[in-house]
Amino acid sequence: QFQLAESGGGSVQPGGSLRLSCTISGTPVKDDGITWARQIPGKRREWLSSITPPEGATYYADSVKGRFTISRDDANNIVFLQMNSLQSEDSAMYYCYIGSDCYLGSYCGAPKGPGTQVTVSS
Repeated sequence: QFQLAESGGGSVQPGGSLRLSCTISGTPVKDDGITWARQIPGKRREWLSSITPPEGATYYADSVKGRFTISRDDANNIVFLQMNSLQSEDSAMYYCYIGSDCYLGSYCGAPKGPGTQVTVSS
């Protein structure tokens, strides 16, 4: 049984950057697809990016392509989401998923981790 925990969120001004971390235990990150998604209260969860096992190919939603970068640290079992040029519309709770849940834009079920809040405001 795996466990995951998101961290790294915070408050930034428009144009700023944050790096989110998804720390996973119980399974090697290189053996599963890992996905980042976000949710604004009252709206459905939005797929953002996935990284494939084991080669690490990356895929992005149009809304974040060119601004967000997903990467994987196999040694420490962490998946990152580097977020640049943040805008107010990026304010949301961010979650990571492992396996087929939410993978490559598929349905995102209930998150398994606590999430990390990102707020972009001047």
